[in-house]
Amino acid sequence: MYRVFEALDELVAIVEEARGIPPTRSCIVPRGDVLDLLDDVRDALPGELDDAQDVLDHRDKIVTDARTGAEATVTSANEQAAQTIESAREEADRILADAKAHADRMVAEASAHADHLVATAQAEADRVVADGNAEYEAVTGRARAESERMIEAGKASYERSVAEGRAEQERLVSQTEVVRAAHAESARLVDAATEEADRTRDECDHYVDSTLAQFEETLNSTLRTVRGGRHQLRTGAGAPDYAADYRR
Repeated sequence: MYRVFEALDELVAIVEEARGIPPTRSCIVPRGDVLDLLDDVRDALPGELDDAQDVLDHRDKIVTDARTGAEATVTSANEQAAQTIESAREEADRILADAKAHADRMVAEASAHADHLVATAQAEADRVVADGNAEYEAVTGRARAESERMIEAGKASYERSVAEGRAEQERLVSQTEVVRAAHAESARLVDAATEEADRTRDECDHYVDSTLAQFEETLNSTLRTVRGGRHQLRTGAGAPDYAADYRR
């Protein structure tokens, strides 16, 4: 077949190089060369045409065989795919069942652990509140006793000062020449006694206020500890160390 294209290329070259005949578009070509090339083309074509015809004759058989093979391949592939899908479905069901059982077991363990943490935290919170109440009662009792003692001491000091003032007043009143001075001294003593009583009362109030402030700080620390424990329980961070917070 290559000789056909080669001969045709040579024919084209001869025609393109041929001398023209003016004023027409005709040309003069070497007859012998052209005829030889045409013979070469004629000799080369039959074999190639026979091969092409054989291909055409066998085309239908080749296509049929190819279609049959393709259908067999598709059928086998479909069967293999169905088996693979079924195996994959069974494996997926097994994995899903195992995962569900594992998840149920983990949920049960987590629930039990959470219940234990809640119970521990509740017991610790109850203990801290009880300790706080006991401390409150103790501090309040001491503050009340000290307040009553200081009030009684102030009252006694006030009454003693008033009595002394009155006695001095009576003594001075008995003397005519110093009546005015006696009145002034009496008033001074009464004012001094009143100031002493007020001072004693202020000291008592300051002591009670400072004692109650310390107790308030203790209660606030206890409440912060309880809130922190509740927050850690809600967030799942585990049971907090309430005792350590209360000691701080």
